[in-house]
Amino acid sequence: MTAYEVAVRAGATLGEGPTWDPASGRLIWLDVLGMRVHTYDPGTGRRTVRTTEQHVGAAKPRAGGGLVLNLRDGVGLLDPDGTFRWLHREPVAGRRANDAAVAPDGSLWAGTMRYDEAAGGGTLSRLTGDGAVCTVLPDVTVSNGTGWSPDGRLMYYVDTPTGRVDVFDHDEGGVRNRRPFAVIEEGAGFPDGLTVDADGCVWVALWDGGAVRRYTPAGELDRVITLPARRTTACAFGGAGLTDLYVTTARTGLAAPRPLDGALLVLPGAGLGLPQPAFGG
Repeated sequence: MTAYEVAVRAGATLGEGPTWDPASGRLIWLDVLGMRVHTYDPGTGRRTVRTTEQHVGAAKPRAGGGLVLNLRDGVGLLDPDGTFRWLHREPVAGRRANDAAVAPDGSLWAGTMRYDEAAGGGTLSRLTGDGAVCTVLPDVTVSNGTGWSPDGRLMYYVDTPTGRVDVFDHDEGGVRNRRPFAVIEEGAGFPDGLTVDADGCVWVALWDGGAVRRYTPAGELDRVITLPARRTTACAFGGAGLTDLYVTTARTGLAAPRPLDGALLVLPGAGLGLPQPAFGG
């Protein structure tokens, strides 16, 4: 069993979206409902916090520096000097941004959901650096974890209320042939964020499951890591060698939060991650 450590005792309302930024040697992560983008340097322990003006579902590094942000009203670009501008603005009443991921070609796959989690109220869209947008999946309920196999030919995806991780064939920016990859059994929690490691295994955080699971490329469960936070939300490999698994957690909706609900946790030496591409815009 891999032992966890507490990276940041943050008390985040809805911690999410851990992403390793190799250019700065820092982990980027979020408090969605707290409207904060955090960074954490594991070498020095240094942290930064930037407040956004809207609920923020994802923050990913850009190839030219700065961040791309998946926000309530659309996708925006934050320059290294702090200048903000919208790349694609599409406000929809009652809807907000959720998880997002950068594909091997540098495009951003950005998810949305309704605040009331109404069925079919969200989407998954692909955005390129010039602001072109294509809705890949309409009628999603809670768009969540997205990731690609090491060769880029498969895309894994979570719409949380389905209780599944699905897999698609992926090529030239498109997906087809959706089918179940892994089903989370009743009572074990709900799939949330995910990441894919260098062996092609899929790691998924379980909301209300207090755990992270790893599935082989064949969809077989081969590892369960129990954590001291009920609402584990997402996971990503980081550190200089991409061997440490960072896990975000949440305390929102819990009547009696435990001390580490909302903390950023880390599992040193859990595996070997894949370098994540930067957004090409």
